[in-house]
Parts: sequence; C-alpha cells; structure tokens
Amino acid sequence: MLIIFSNLKETCTTLIYYNFINKDMNEKYNVYLVSDSTGETLDRIFLSLKSQFANFEYEKKEFAFIRTEQQVDKIIKECNLIDNSIILYTIVETKLAKYLANQSEKNSVPCFGVLGNLILSFSKLLNQKAIHKPSAQHVLDDDYYKRMEAIQFTMIHDDGKKVDDINDADVILLGVSRTSKTPTSIYLANRGYKTVNIPLVLDQKIPKDLITNKTSCIIGLIADPERLSDIRRNRVAIMKDQNLKEYTDLNSIKKEVEDSKNLFKKNNWPIIDVTRRSVEETAASILKMIEIKKKR
Repeated sequence: MLIIFSNLKETCTTLIYYNFINKDMNEKYNVYLVSDSTGETLDRIFLSLKSQFANFEYEKKEFAFIRTEQQVDKIIKECNLIDNSIILYTIVETKLAKYLANQSEKNSVPCFGVLGNLILSFSKLLNQKAIHKPSAQHVLDDDYYKRMEAIQFTMIHDDGKKVDDINDADVILLGVSRTSKTPTSIYLANRGYKTVNIPLVLDQKIPKDLITNKTSCIIGLIADPERLSDIRRNRVAIMKDQNLKEYTDLNSIKKEVEDSKNLFKKNNWPIIDVTRRSVEETAASILKMIEIKKKR
C-alpha cells in the first residue's frame, strides 16, 4: 500500500510539473482541494506533493462534501475569476468526477484526480467493482471504536497523570520535558494505539511496573540539549515565570538527557532522537518498533 501511495504522489507531481514547466514557478497559484468527503486524504496528499517544489507559492482553498454538479459549477466559476488556478480532487462517484474533469477542461482550468486511476487499478487487480461511496472510510466499525478508546486512554495517561495501569498500554513513551511526548502520543492514539507518556524529572523515580512490563512497547525519547534549552526558554517566556532557571540551564539539561540515556540503556529500551524529526516521523519509527516487537 505504501508503494502505491508513493507512485500516486509521483504521478501527481509529474503531472503538475509538466503542466507548469513553461511557467514561472515564482508565480502564485490558487490551489483548490475538492473532496466528496472530509478532505483529509486530499490534504495529506497535497502536503506531500507541495514539499517536492521549493518555489511553489500558493494559496489553498478546501471544499469538503462536494456531491452535486451545482457545487462543482460554483467552484469552476470561482476558478475562472482568479489566475493560476489548480484543482486537485478526490471524488469517488464516477459521474460527478467526470463532470468536474470535463468542466475544468472546458474552462481551461488544470485539474487532477487523485484517486480515480488508483481505484480503477485496484478494481481490476481484485476483480471486483468498487462501491464508489463517499466517506466509505468513515464508518463506525471496530477500528473506529478502537481509535476512540485509544484516544481516551491516552488523554487520561498524558504526562504521567495515571500510572497504576500502564501494563494496559500498547506504547509507553519516556523522556525529559519538551521531547514531543504528548503530540507523539496523540498521533499514535489516532492510529489506535493506547499510549502512556511519562516525563523524566530529576530525582523522581519511574513507576515500578515499567521495569517488569513485558507487553508494552517502551521507548525513550531524547533530543539535543541546546535545542531543548531554546524550546524551554521560549516556553518560560510565554509563561512569564522567571523562577525556572534550572529548567532552562544548558548544563542541567545536558545532565537530564545523559541520565535519561543511561536509564534507557540500562533497561534495554530503544531510543529515538527527536531533534530533527517531525511527530509523524517519530511515530513511524515507533510503529516499526511495535511491528518488530510483535514478531519476537
């Protein structure tokens, strides 16, 4: 599935590249993201797509739950009033997708369907007809309720608030302050993983159950001390609290990070350096570790 997504991104990138190869890439474009559902899939694809162009100046406008020709006509009309419009769409209902493509062509508006060819290819591969139902991924099935349960569990166990049942967690994250524990936990929860995050504070002992825990995937997060110092100083400035000198002191932070490393190594817990990683990249590494642990 990842290979297919990669090819999908490359296809969209190639289409846009060749369509605008003779244009000045310093021009500003108006990107219309048109979806028959929430638009989440399209937004993520566009995020990946735009990262491939260093000089792509744009304004983005999103249209969700587009399911009638009248809605499409309004979008095309707006595109005609603005220069350099581009339409990217995820519409699974074949008739409406063709209508959007035809109207765009008639009005000379560049238009790229993101899912059409992919659905058709899968249909041939699986030898079955696609249902072409908008929002089909947003169903109240077991996976949905699993995600909701994981989110609730994760919020309750944020920042070490509750540790008496950490053996029920799928993932346990440890790290000193400002190592992206909470955002990473929330991201994992949205993927259906019950996540506990526990801050490592000087002279404060970790829960005993961590040492004997053999079921959860326990991971240590670290970051460059200088980077942590910058982040903490910014936080203190926002809080307007001048009584946190040790919290922002570089030497103190270096000791915190070193102590955390020693703790992780002592217990054979894998370590992830989040200094130059996005939350998504950190979570991807954690998901890989979960997969490896399951195979043991």
